Amino acid sequence: MSTLNGKIAIITGASRGIGRAIALRLAKEGARTALCARDADALTSAVREIESAGGIAASIALDLRLPDSPACLADFAMDTFEGIDIVVNNAGATKRGEFAGLTDDDWADGFALKFFGAVRLTRAAWPHLQTRSGSVVNISGIGGRTPGSQFTIGGSVNAALLSFTKAMAETGVRDGVQVNAINPGTIRTDRYQTRIAAIAAEQQIDPAEAERRFVQQERIVRIGEPEDIASLVAFVTSPEGRYLQGALIDMDGGATKTI
Repeated sequence: MSTLNGKIAIITGASRGIGRAIALRLAKEGARTALCARDADALTSAVREIESAGGIAASIALDLRLPDSPACLADFAMDTFEGIDIVVNNAGATKRGEFAGLTDDDWADGFALKFFGAVRLTRAAWPHLQTRSGSVVNISGIGGRTPGSQFTIGGSVNAALLSFTKAMAETGVRDGVQVNAINPGTIRTDRYQTRIAAIAAEQQIDPAEAERRFVQQERIVRIGEPEDIASLVAFVTSPEGRYLQGALIDMDGGATKTI
């Protein structure tokens, strides 16, 4: 039985990786999905994949770093589907590297998409979510709990997004809107494949061995799949997950060792 029949979901960063998997899963659960990313061709491909599986989807290519774009996305969902029940703030990648080599522009870009894009879209969608007792899921990351020297921007952005989640969850109790966050660990995305290929080249080993060593070094059970995160989003936004409010859920194969 589909758990999200009749629901309307916005998913950002939906053209590939985790966002695309979330869009596919929510559509499979019966939601009508509004997909957003910057790559129009990749979005079209994602919409076709959803439709070929019997789902309903529409897409709009926007740069959510621009202040007006999140409101345009909310308007698009309202114009297309006449409602918003679910917002999944997934868009955003941040630059890795040593602190001394990161510029002000790198920091500003990191916050512009992942943090301010989420803030602005949540603001634009909130009145509609109130009307329909909707749900917000922020896809943050374990760096927000456990920062690292190569992830100063990402850790800071993720921590800000987790704080925003907690604050909006309290507002959501009053307004009838569910707000939670998921912290993915290392997920098998294009970005991960690039990273593991670089490790393999540096150590002169094949990618499979590089992954085995990475898993062993990080003391995790395995590399996650985008579908793992998508399944959790589907549960959180389903009737069975409704008791979750302000939860910061680590789905990371055991990477986070702290309480």
